Order: sequence, then C-alpha cells, then structure tokens
Amino acid sequence: MPSLKTLILHPDAEVRSFIRQSLRGVGVVRLLGETVIADEALDMHKEVGYGIIFVALNFPEGMSGIEFAQALGSSKHKPGLIFIAEDETTAYQAFELGAVDYLIWPPDEERMAKTVERILRFKSHFREVPEPSDWKESGSGVETGEETLQLPLEEDEQDRFLAALKQAWDSSQTRQPEIEKLPVNQDGRMMLIPYTQIIFVEAFEDYSYVHTATQKFLTSHRLKALEERLEPHRFFRVHRKYLVNLEMVTEIASLPGSNFMLRTAGRTRIELPISRRRIAKLKQILGM
Repeated sequence: MPSLKTLILHPDAEVRSFIRQSLRGVGVVRLLGETVIADEALDMHKEVGYGIIFVALNFPEGMSGIEFAQALGSSKHKPGLIFIAEDETTAYQAFELGAVDYLIWPPDEERMAKTVERILRFKSHFREVPEPSDWKESGSGVETGEETLQLPLEEDEQDRFLAALKQAWDSSQTRQPEIEKLPVNQDGRMMLIPYTQIIFVEAFEDYSYVHTATQKFLTSHRLKALEERLEPHRFFRVHRKYLVNLEMVTEIASLPGSNFMLRTAGRTRIELPISRRRIAKLKQILGM
C-alpha cells in the first residue's frame, strides 16, 4: 500500500525529533522533509505534494499555523493537517479548517496511536499527486528518482558516526530554530536552500551535489568547505564523498547476522551499516 508523503513543520527541534521517532515503522506515512517556516512549507508542498503535514500553531517569523492552513485551502490536493498545540484554545478553528487531528503537546504513546488511526482513515479517501516518472531539469534543480546508496563504514568511522548520532539525537540539548540557508546558483538565479531541507551532500569532482527530499542541486562548493559550514548543524561526514544530515536518519532496518542498517529520508537514500559489536551502543543512543 503506497504511503502518504509527510512533512514536519515545527520550530522546535525536540518536537520534530519526537514525531520522527513516533512515525518510525508506521507504514502509512513516508517522511519527506522538515522545515521551521510556514512560507517555505507552502513552497515545498507545491513541489512534493504532501499527503500529511504536522504543523505548529506559532512560528518565530512569517505566517501562523492557522494562516498556513488557510493558505492551503485552494490546493488541488489538500494535505491532511495535524496541528500541534499547547492547549485546546484553537481546536475548534483547526477542525473547521479540516484538521485530521489536533495534538496537545506532549502526547503519550496511546494518543499518538490514535493519530495514526486518523491518518489511516484520511488516507482511504486522499488522492496523492503522482510521483514524477523520471528526472526533469528545472530552474530549481534536478528531480531525483528512487535510489539507494550503500556506503561501507570502517570500524573507526562507525565509532565516530555513532558519537555524532548520539549528540544529534540528545533531547537534553536545547537548540534555537535553524533559519540558515545555503546559497546555490542555478542558471543565473540564486537559490537559498534551508539547512533543514538538505538530506545529504555528495562530492562531484571539484563541485558538490546538494540533495533535498525531491531534488539535487549542483553547487560550486567543495565538500570540505560544506563540511566545515554544516558540521555545527548536525551534519556528519560518513564517507569521503558524502556528508549526511543526521536529523534525516529516519529508518532502522535489521540485517542478517543481528546487524542493523540506518537509512536517511528522501528519494535517494543513504544506507549506513552498523556492525554487531556496536549494536548495544546504537540501542543506547536510540533508547531501545
């Protein structure tokens, strides 16, 4: 059964992390992006055609969650909205706008299970925008087809990766909403790509490809320069050719021999093997 393309729109990194973890293993949803600004979410929806959007009520800048829902009112394929709120104050208004659910934060496990049930009911009558059949050139990059990149990790690289993953997923750390963007020149136009939308960066000769959920952009930046720029924002160099956004590690798969594989989000996925001797450390990081 095809899954609903899903976006998380929230300024709080801890909330986004909680939702990501709650959606792991839920086959009805496919997480394809995060952002902290509602205006950017509208642009992302036009490109991707999301089926479900988790949305906050208030943001540091730009439109509110209610205004975002109103702006989506004329969408041909209107997504199901799951509002995240601190109290019931705007619940009536949210459901008047067709909300699939209204979550009082933080929800417990039983309440999240009800949200998944409501997503299932919504999916039964939702028609998603068809996936593109091939890559297309456009002024804003190249749309990418389904692809998986399997990257081997040496013993010492696995240790460094797990250490970086632990730091990235440490919920005790408080972080301000990221609004930094990477400038990319495309056909004479300067595109500004939020760091939160970058899944990974791939070295290409003296240049780099920046991959988002649906597109890749050829940039004049060398991978080393982007590593220095993005490392403070939870990016990790997993390979000499690849720099991965640790916030986009969204899936854990079991492999033969009691090993694990971590995968990133997006159409082009990065697969990172974790050996048996490091499984205990991985489970500790993930709270398993």
